[in-house]
Amino acid sequence: MNIRRGTIADMPAVLELIKELAVFEKEPDAVVITVADLERDGFGESPLFQTFVAEVGGYIIGMALFYYRYSTWKGKTIHLEDLIVKESYRGTGAGSALYREVLQFAKQEGLRRVEWAVLDWNTPAINFYEKSGAKILETWRTVQMDEQGLVNFTLTLQQ
Repeated sequence: MNIRRGTIADMPAVLELIKELAVFEKEPDAVVITVADLERDGFGESPLFQTFVAEVGGYIIGMALFYYRYSTWKGKTIHLEDLIVKESYRGTGAGSALYREVLQFAKQEGLRRVEWAVLDWNTPAINFYEKSGAKILETWRTVQMDEQGLVNFTLTLQQ
């Protein structure tokens, strides 16, 4: 198994992994981005994300997608958006290797925090993260405003 930085040529495989993750997270129809979006947003003049991919025999079996954030308490941080390994390759150590690569990257960059979200029913992931030393914050809630919410909000401003 080889862990390496993702390239623009990897984006079709990355999108397939994103779609597989959406199915796993019980949101199979939620992915609306395209390969072109990933290519533009990850490899343009100001890339919005970075990836590491896990490959076996030149075949991409997993990926970690992350981006920089800024914490008013900690400074520059990383948000790990997705870490996914193809179902048929789970249990091979690919997920652990990708996770380790992201955390080592953060350490090399001198960052003070890496953060991510995990679904409350994903017990294997929660156990893995806790065993690695990560803290699961019970008192913080994830807040989102989806596309329809944005439309509704801006409509109320116009009234």
